[in-house]
Amino acid sequence: MRHDKLDCRGLACPQPVVETKKKLSELSAGTLTVLVDNETAKNNLLKLANSLGLTAASKKEADDYSVTIMKEAEASSAAAAAGKVILVAGETLGHGSDELGTILMKSFFYALAESTQLPQAIYFLNGGVKLACTGSPVLESLCKLQSLGVEIYACGLCLDFFQLTAQLAVGEVTNMYAIVEQITAASVIKL
Repeated sequence: MRHDKLDCRGLACPQPVVETKKKLSELSAGTLTVLVDNETAKNNLLKLANSLGLTAASKKEADDYSVTIMKEAEASSAAAAAGKVILVAGETLGHGSDELGTILMKSFFYALAESTQLPQAIYFLNGGVKLACTGSPVLESLCKLQSLGVEIYACGLCLDFFQLTAQLAVGEVTNMYAIVEQITAASVIKL
């Protein structure tokens, strides 16, 4: 039985989860022990293992944590989750601090681009269209998502309102009718 190790100490969230998922995808069966330096990272790895249907255990070692994940057989990887769309209506994720919201939005799209559970499409409207334009902090992740087959659309009326039509850097321009048709026929995740 194969036993791999991964050192994720010093990595910021969500990097330990992303690196662990990558390593697990290379492991057909066996165990993976991941070293992290904070309790949040440890808890996130335990949640990851649980979400993948894998058994995991953790223990504290001095100032660090080790999380051992057991993989019995190759887990099935999912392609685009048919019928799931993401609706993004703003530049930030959550309310309270725009600075934190910008960081969270960047982290969300980075993690989504590394995920095996991809949405069918992402729709940007209102201030959210700015995320699909030149200079966006999430542009790299959106380009990766598009290359993985995720459809990306920006509301044309919104782009016109913000005078950003010429700056659209990823995806296609769409209209409210098309957005309504798609989101009423799908399972929608609103950011």
